[in-house]
Amino acid sequence: MSYREIGRELGIENPQTVIYHIGQLKKKGLIYFDNKEKRQRVAKPEAFVSDKIFNIPIVGTASCGPALELTQDNIQGYLKISQKSVKRSKPDGLIAVKAVGHSLNKANVNGDSIENGDYVIVNCQKQPENGDYVLSTIDGATNVKKYYKDNKKKEIRLVSESTLDIPPIVLHQEDVDALNYLINGVILRVVKFGF
Repeated sequence: MSYREIGRELGIENPQTVIYHIGQLKKKGLIYFDNKEKRQRVAKPEAFVSDKIFNIPIVGTASCGPALELTQDNIQGYLKISQKSVKRSKPDGLIAVKAVGHSLNKANVNGDSIENGDYVIVNCQKQPENGDYVLSTIDGATNVKKYYKDNKKKEIRLVSESTLDIPPIVLHQEDVDALNYLINGVILRVVKFGF
């Protein structure tokens, strides 16, 4: 469709307005140019590959402190990253979230801490082991923490690693269902803005 035809469908008279909004959708990765088919395409709601680059959906924010940031189900854009950067051949099961807070500024995810504003790539298909960093949800609020399961005490501990004094979140296994606790996946890597 031409920009004028799109405008008519949306009730927009000026094609420049259509061009502007399409440009904004491209910046967020919601529309992309498919080199194989030589046309614009609407991005999928899950991770996909275009031009040998993974496009991982950014699904919201997660607190690196108490579980305060509410889960957001809408895709806010796509994080573009090469296959070798995540050491995978397929992006299946990967999502990204933006970290909020300072409770993991001393974490060690493949040599990287998790700072406020960093993106974390989450493998939703992996089950956590003790010492893994996880994205979890408690009563609809998301957080990123270091995971420990104590079978003897029947507890799950979500621990901060920070320069701040932040107490752990401790959940008894019998309370997990009542608290709507869910592990969304294991942190695969951290993507930082600066060096």
